[in-house]
Amino acid sequence: MIFAAIDIGSNAVRLLFCHVHEQKGKAIFKKGELIRLPIRLGDDSFLKKEISAPKAEKLVTAMRGFKELIKVFDVIAYKACATSAMRDAVNGSEIIERIKKETGIEVELLDGKTEADTIFSNHVEEMLDLKQAYLYIDVGGGSTELTLISAGKVLASKSFNVGTIRMLYDRVEKEEWENYKQWIKKNTAGIKPLSAIGSGGNINKLYKMSGKKESKHLSYEKIKDMHDMLSSYTYEERITVLGLNPDRADVIIPATKIFLTAMKHADIDKIIVPQIGLSDGIVHLLYEEYKKKVNVLSS
Repeated sequence: MIFAAIDIGSNAVRLLFCHVHEQKGKAIFKKGELIRLPIRLGDDSFLKKEISAPKAEKLVTAMRGFKELIKVFDVIAYKACATSAMRDAVNGSEIIERIKKETGIEVELLDGKTEADTIFSNHVEEMLDLKQAYLYIDVGGGSTELTLISAGKVLASKSFNVGTIRMLYDRVEKEEWENYKQWIKKNTAGIKPLSAIGSGGNINKLYKMSGKKESKHLSYEKIKDMHDMLSSYTYEERITVLGLNPDRADVIIPATKIFLTAMKHADIDKIIVPQIGLSDGIVHLLYEEYKKKVNVLSS
């Protein structure tokens, strides 16, 4: 079975095809093809509060292409979700209507809490040690979603308008940044042992750049060293010398700052990088909806 997820983010727009195999009553999720387009809606949304006509046109064209690919892959079901940039843009709803009219794709505009819940729907808690607690940190271009997990259950969850593109353009409100730090400090106080779980394109890239293969985690010190190393290069050098994509070379530094700040205020010394995110959460929800329908029909 193949399911597809469309994530209309502030930095990039993604289409993920995921193969789901059932073995002995258990679902095994295997990522297939991923198409990533760096349309960067956040450039417009966070600076001008409105998505420009050229970017809107690119987005609609991308959705048209995605719809054709979804037909080719014969997916069981698909879902499209938009996040922070579309939430902030005054013409976000208008563009969503246009996408529906011109491509037939219905885009769900997620609020911060629903975004956090969807990301957590990838059932990452099944991979964790129930004796430990975890702070799940998903860093995007427009927002960061935090989820505190203990004994496999969610204790607290919150979304903050703290994102890499916002930070790049100095559009993170001082009060929001302070709230981000204080929420972490307050909600993680006295919780030990505590580890972090990181998701989003930037932490995945940091993990790949670290060259680590024996474990799926990075230490606080390692991320700090990588932040200092990346900061020592110019934007152009990060592309030409380090081989980063242009739309990754500028946001990866603010991303490391967001992760380091969370880890510092929660007194966390390591972050697990399972390389999952919103698209994976969407796929899990689609599979669960599919199973419910199958069970209803068979009963």
